[in-house]
Amino acid sequence: MIEVVTDATRRRERLAAIHARNVSADAELTEVVAQIVEDVRRRGDEALVDYAARFDGVRLRPSELRVGEAALRESAARVDARVLEAVRASAGNVRAFHERELAESWEFETARGVRLGQRVTPVEAAGLYVPGGTASYPSSVVMNVVPAQVAGVARIAVVTPPRTLSDTPAVAATLLELGVTEVYQVGGAHAVAALAYGTETIPRVDVITGPGNKFVAAAKRLVYGAVGIDSVAGPSEVVVLADESARADFIAADLLAQAEHGEDASAVLITTSLKLAEEVAAQVALQAETLPRKRVVERSLADFGAAFVVPTLEEACDIVNELAPEHLEIMTRDPEAAAALVRHAGAIFYGEHTPEAVGDYLAGPNHVLPTGGASRFSSALGVHNFQRRTSVIRYTRAELQETAPLIAALAEAEGLDAHARSALIRLKG
Repeated sequence: MIEVVTDATRRRERLAAIHARNVSADAELTEVVAQIVEDVRRRGDEALVDYAARFDGVRLRPSELRVGEAALRESAARVDARVLEAVRASAGNVRAFHERELAESWEFETARGVRLGQRVTPVEAAGLYVPGGTASYPSSVVMNVVPAQVAGVARIAVVTPPRTLSDTPAVAATLLELGVTEVYQVGGAHAVAALAYGTETIPRVDVITGPGNKFVAAAKRLVYGAVGIDSVAGPSEVVVLADESARADFIAADLLAQAEHGEDASAVLITTSLKLAEEVAAQVALQAETLPRKRVVERSLADFGAAFVVPTLEEACDIVNELAPEHLEIMTRDPEAAAALVRHAGAIFYGEHTPEAVGDYLAGPNHVLPTGGASRFSSALGVHNFQRRTSVIRYTRAELQETAPLIAALAEAEGLDAHARSALIRLKG
C-alpha cells in the first residue's frame, strides 16, 4: 500500500508527484469562480439564494440566510456530552497558547525627542468559513474563532453550507460554546464573496479564514486585497522523520491518520532504516484493513505516500526541507538534534508520544498551517492574522530642521519635487 523507496531516481519521481498536487487552481476554475464572485457583488442576496438552490438544492428566502439562535441551540442540544467536554478542553488550551502571541503597542524616543512606535489593534470584523459534509470539523471552528477573540475582534461571522448545522451538532455546539451566534447558511465561493463585499443581509468583514474546497480556495485568492485571508490552503500532509529506534506501529498509525483526510493528502516516512521502512509498510497494510475510510487512504498513499530510505540523518533532513511539510513528526533517538537540521516545517511534533493528532485537537498551537511547501515563507494561523500594525511617528521641529535637507535630497532624486517642498517649506517659519 505504501511504497518503500531506496533508489534516488525513484525518490525524485515520488517527490515530483507530491509537489505536483500543490499546483494552484487552473484557469478554468478561476474563471468560473470569478463569475460567481462578481455575480454576488452585483446581485447580493438574490445571487446567494440562487446559488443555494443551484449548488445545495435548498430553496431559501433572503430572510432565511441568517441562522437563528434558536436553531443553533436546537442542533447543539444533540451533541454528545463527551464531545462537548473535549471542545471545552481544546478551546481552553488553544486560548492559553494564543494569549502568549498577543502583541502590544510600543513606542520609543530618540535623542532629539522624536517618538516612533507601532500601534497594534484588532480588525473590526472577521469571517470564518466552515465547510459542510465530511469536512465539517468542530476543531477547526475552535482554531479559527479563538485567536480572533484573543486579538479582540468585535464581530465574528460564520458562513457554512445549508444543512451543516443540522447534520453536525458538534459544530453548532462549538459555536455556542465560543459565543458566536452570527451564522449564515451560505457555502461555496458565493459565501466568500458575500463576506468580502457584503450583501443586504451579510455585512462585509475585514479578514476571512477557514478551510474549504477548491472553489472556496479560489474565491479566497480572488478576493484577497478587498479583504485579508489566512492562506490559500492545499491538501494536508505529514512527514515522519525516524531512525531505527522508532516504533513501526506508531508511525503507520500516524501515516494513516493523515491519509484519511482525503485522496490528495500526503503521508511520507523518511528514515535511515530499511528494516523500519519495511515494518511500517506492513503495519500500514494491516492497520488499514479496519479503517472505515480504507479506500481513501489506499488512494492517498498510492499516489502521494512513500517510505524513503536514505543513508544519513542529514540527507533525510534535506528531503524534509525540500518538502517543507505542514506537519513534521520526529521519532529519533535525539529529536532535538534532528530538529536542529530542519529549516522548514509548519509544526514539529517531538517524540513517539506526540502524534500529529494532539496538534489537531487538543495541545493548543493552531492546526491551521501552511501546506504545499508554504512553510518556507509563512506560519500557522494566529492572533497576528486578526491584528493590524499602524506606524506612529512624532517629529519635533528640531529634528525636521536637521533632516529636511536629507529628505529633500532623496525626494528630488526620485523626481518628486512636491515631496521635497513639503519638508523644506517648514524651515521658513
